[in-house]
Amino acid sequence: MLLVIDVGNTNIVFGVFKGKKLLYDWRIATEKDRTSDEYGLLFEQIFKYHGLCPKDVEDVIISSVVPTLMHTLSAMSIKYFDREPIVVGPGVKTGMNIRYDNPREVGADRIVNAVAGYEKYGGPLIIVDFGTAITFCAISKGGDYLGGAITPGIKISSEALFLRTAKLPKVELSKPDTVIGKNTVNSIQSGLVYGYIGLVDYIIERMKEEMKEEGEVKTVIGTGGFSSLIASESRYINTIDKLLTLDGLRIIYGRNK
Repeated sequence: MLLVIDVGNTNIVFGVFKGKKLLYDWRIATEKDRTSDEYGLLFEQIFKYHGLCPKDVEDVIISSVVPTLMHTLSAMSIKYFDREPIVVGPGVKTGMNIRYDNPREVGADRIVNAVAGYEKYGGPLIIVDFGTAITFCAISKGGDYLGGAITPGIKISSEALFLRTAKLPKVELSKPDTVIGKNTVNSIQSGLVYGYIGLVDYIIERMKEEMKEEGEVKTVIGTGGFSSLIASESRYINTIDKLLTLDGLRIIYGRNK
């Protein structure tokens, strides 16, 4: 089995593959202060619950946007799975040309998504990852990473609104029936959800215009935890692939093994 681990600012998403088949996937909270032993025991408990044996893990690959957890999870992999992990970063073969001013600035999660998106759907395409931040990635017809955009995620905006105002409450992130809210909670939900739908669609629209020389962008992928909430109303997102990053890790592993 191959253990793939994607470390985000809010959640760690991980899963196990047998060949190209994803057997299980899980999501746990990202805790920067957990030790390698705490993560190791947590992974062991999850494996045991599903009848999996850590000894069956043949390799481990990790991508992370949280630098402080890289050593922790690498140490966990060595101690609890007896495997030196592949860490997505400089020196790892992705098979993708990164046309960024400084390629090292591109987050590992964005590259992993781009590799998976192009491998699965071809190009040109746009990938929108709804995580703690919302990232927009443009991939050319030939499979080059062109660049993109980054905005604060919907959860960050919701929490900021609650923390920086005296009377506005913290609300559940769900789509109200109408844009015109009849109470404070619905008004906040409307502003957040429909506001982000507008933000997402406008950026995609501009990106498609700037990618005209690549040909028509027919595939726009939504991924990440809040993809369903926004993509259902988007005019441009036509594919939801919540586990795109895990597929990308599997593909990159294959290119480095």
